[in-house]
Order: sequence, then C-alpha cells, then structure tokens
Amino acid sequence: MLRVSVISPERVLFEGEARSVVAPAFDGEVGILSQHAPMVTLLGAGVLRLEGGSAGEQRFAVEGGFLQVADDEVRVVTERASPAGGA
Repeated sequence: MLRVSVISPERVLFEGEARSVVAPAFDGEVGILSQHAPMVTLLGAGVLRLEGGSAGEQRFAVEGGFLQVADDEVRVVTERASPAGGA
C-alpha cells in the first residue's frame, strides 16, 4: 500500500492509504504503484485518482503543483484542489 497526502494551500484534503495513484502530470497521466522508483513531477490540470484504499476510490480535481514519490509515500502538493465526483 502507498501512504498518500494531498495538500493545497488551504488545507490537507487527504491523508491515508491507496493501492494506486493516477495523477495528471504536465505531460500526461502518471500511474504510481507500491515499490515505484523515487520521482518528482510537475502536475497539470485534471483528476487525481486514489484507488484501492479503505475509503474506496477518491477523486480530486487538481491544478498545478507537484507530485513526489519516495519509499511508498506519495505527496501531492497542488495550487488548487477540490473533491471531484465519485466513479
């Protein structure tokens, strides 16, 4: 499982676990699973999807910022974020 944080300037929108993360990188979608290599990427605008956690699928509309992966921890720091509609 991945430990995931979704943070905007206003608040922490999510802290919890997920089996996978799909994020809108500046040059296309990026998928993250457990044991992913460390990385940092810029985010574009789109829907961030957290799948397989105890809270079910979570979706957030994000715009700008960055995503960092290290040691099964994913940090999403975004300029704007809000919960998006469920699947």
